[in-house]
Amino acid sequence: MEHSGTARPGRGEQAWAEERARFVRAGDGPGYAEGGLGDAGPLAREFAELTTALLASGSVADILARVAAAARRVVPAADLVSVTLRDVDGRFHTPIETGPAASDIDEAQYRSGRGPCVESARADGPALAVADDLRSDGRWPEFAEAATRFGYRSVLATALLPDAQPPRLSGALNVYARPATAFVPADRDRMLLLATHASLALAVCGAVSMAGLQETQLRQAIASRDVIGQAKGILMTRRGLTADQAFEVLRRTSQDLNVKVVDLAGTVTADPTTLDTP
Repeated sequence: MEHSGTARPGRGEQAWAEERARFVRAGDGPGYAEGGLGDAGPLAREFAELTTALLASGSVADILARVAAAARRVVPAADLVSVTLRDVDGRFHTPIETGPAASDIDEAQYRSGRGPCVESARADGPALAVADDLRSDGRWPEFAEAATRFGYRSVLATALLPDAQPPRLSGALNVYARPATAFVPADRDRMLLLATHASLALAVCGAVSMAGLQETQLRQAIASRDVIGQAKGILMTRRGLTADQAFEVLRRTSQDLNVKVVDLAGTVTADPTTLDTP
């Protein structure tokens, strides 16, 4: 389901080919510490260092955070990065993001069941899903509307491969860029390499951390529900709103301010006058 569109030819291709050649040559040398990667380019060193860091990570959350940060460094066009994970019950969520807009954008496709991250995260989905301009790409209208509302026109999502052992949870690594046609073929190679690194690291620590991640997410969900409920109650009391109306105020204001609903709710509970009308 890959859609390449019109990529700008040549930009970064020669540099990527040179970096890849250096990485291969380094692997044939006497070892990293003895000059193998010492003479390699920054991309080869980035992946070598990432491998070491990932294998030393102690949790799923740590691995995903490191991979998301690496994506910002090795994909020059990346303005926003998120990770999609698919639970054993088939539901999707975004545990890691580099900006508050990512959760809202991703949530639009989780609700509709259509989008590059959702499709890449499915076991039968494509390894890679790309849109060069979401203003004209008609495959995922709900997702495209959310992404362009926040100013992002290009997206590149690649699958995180499920572990060989049950429950075989899958996911996707997603990068967003503000300009159209922002990603070049070299970016796809880099994303596939990143996703492979992440998948292997997740498989190593998955047995240790999956239960802990799910427990953390459950605690976060309960805490978020409680603080949103408190904020709704404050708005209902102070402004004479129904529960649905109070939540709509929170949702609309969070979009206007480009912050998460739960963060806005926390502000309201800390200062009940925050959303008082003048």
